[in-house]
Amino acid sequence: MNKQIIFNLPVRDLDKSKAFFSALGFSFNPQFSNESSAFMVVVDGSINAMLMTEAFFKSFINKPVVRAKEANEVIICLSCESREEVDSLIAKATAAGARIPHPPEDHGFMYDQGFEDIDGHLWNLVWMAPQA
Repeated sequence: MNKQIIFNLPVRDLDKSKAFFSALGFSFNPQFSNESSAFMVVVDGSINAMLMTEAFFKSFINKPVVRAKEANEVIICLSCESREEVDSLIAKATAAGARIPHPPEDHGFMYDQGFEDIDGHLWNLVWMAPQA
């Protein structure tokens, strides 16, 4: 069986969130999308996100939805093929409206930087040297 990771994120404006992540190069599968959610392909065939309107997201839980601009529960970390890919995705995220919470960190064997998407969810992009 092919395992996948599918994480669910509440968003305030589904169309704006789709535009933001499209600007980063992520695609959407319309077969699993509707007016309340959009199935976003992060890494083809293995990592996906379901962007859900807050109302739809609330239908799955019995606790308040965390306002990601006020508090965070998770940092989504994606590995990249190179330092250049980290920088390229950060540039695309910034151009699409992301907030950059800290400068890049270069540890020699590892290079990373993060961004906060338009709903406040934290994403970290990391490249690690193959010998690390």
